[in-house]
Amino acid sequence: MKSFGLIGYPLGHSLSPVIHRELFKICGINGEYKLFEIAPDNINREFSKLTALCGFNVTIPHKINVIPFLDELDERAALFGAVNTVKTGNKLKGYNTDCHGFLRAIQMADIDLSGNVLLCGSGGVARMFAFEAVLADCNLTIAVRDEDIPAAEILAEEIKSRLNKEAEVLNLKDVKESYNLIINGTPVGMHPNINACVLPKEIIQKANAVFDAIYNPEETLLIKYAKEAGLKYSNGLSMLVWQAAVAEEIWNDVKFTENDIQKVIETTKKELEK
Repeated sequence: MKSFGLIGYPLGHSLSPVIHRELFKICGINGEYKLFEIAPDNINREFSKLTALCGFNVTIPHKINVIPFLDELDERAALFGAVNTVKTGNKLKGYNTDCHGFLRAIQMADIDLSGNVLLCGSGGVARMFAFEAVLADCNLTIAVRDEDIPAAEILAEEIKSRLNKEAEVLNLKDVKESYNLIINGTPVGMHPNINACVLPKEIIQKANAVFDAIYNPEETLLIKYAKEAGLKYSNGLSMLVWQAAVAEEIWNDVKFTENDIQKVIETTKKELEK
């Protein structure tokens, strides 16, 4: 049996084992997927046991501090300075499949990453959204709260220095334009605060499409407003499943179809409802 896992701290209730078990079934892999809760201070002592796995995923707080243990990074992991997937073997190679999860999720929802893009948020996953939007030659506006303006400006400066592209920084309350795509990379609207929304309804409904990184609840207010206006939309669950699927593709040299992923999404939804 092939062994895989997820390292992070704390891990709590992770959907990863459910998602990977379903992916194993689809591609006929005899595999197991375990959780490894490793505190930041213990990574040096615990890392060697991970190399015995066939591959592993990485989540907070290890996405950056795992890098010194690796022999090589793929292009996106190097660009973002963050790793969420490691392939073991003769050498340890780090990947970032979050970006592929995002790109495949919006493709599945028939959403174009083009034109004027409004990104809400500047930390964590929002940073990846920002880079992908700029790499796709979008006109990017990063909108954040007052207290997050300095972090957003640092992100815009990093985009300029690393990719030679411009990104505008705006206060969320000053957003007035219409956008081809609105991306929510903040936790606003996440369970249990399901009545919160990162933007006013009228701004959302002027857009062509909406992507919300949140997947619990399945329909945030942001998604509800998008549906009401007949916009294209996607929540974060398809991205979560796709990033896991791309990790499987790296580890096991397999491929998944959109139909495969839809089946895994439905199973994962049931798990969320428990």
